[in-house]
Amino acid sequence: MRRPCGRWDRPPQDRRKADRAACGPGADPSRDPPRRRPGAAPVTLVLVSAVALIDPDGRVLLAQRPDGKSMAGLWEFPGGKVEPGERPETALIRELDEELGIGTWESCLAPLTFASHAYEGFHLLMLLFACRKWTGQPRPKEGQTLKWVRPRDMRAYPMPPADLPLIAVLRDWL
Repeated sequence: MRRPCGRWDRPPQDRRKADRAACGPGADPSRDPPRRRPGAAPVTLVLVSAVALIDPDGRVLLAQRPDGKSMAGLWEFPGGKVEPGERPETALIRELDEELGIGTWESCLAPLTFASHAYEGFHLLMLLFACRKWTGQPRPKEGQTLKWVRPRDMRAYPMPPADLPLIAVLRDWL
């Protein structure tokens, strides 16, 4: 079975072999991502800023999407869409105030990683920031449920496909 590049659930010698098979010379071209053909409609790119709010115990805040929203019931990192002309950090500060009633500063947002995922009808690029300092107590302002979760336990929470690769980064980082 072929594994994607960079898979970290194997010993180093096995990862190198799997990476060569999946990404190197002689890789199966039928597994290559589709390329945009000339004349094809462009893909709509949606840019999202999200945050791993980290409490003093090393837990991360997850929010469960409320009923009535797409992917209702799934757990995600707080954040939202970056509006046209808005910077990712500014968008995240705005979203944290709107969704959770908390404030933070740009200097407290550390870029951590990103996720790129093709959904039906659009492509999502999610920037994940880490934040350990904010004002106020996070509270749900949009009908969502909040829960503080240890990164090693995040796999027990169903999440949107774009959020899943971020779990390993947080688990390894924290």
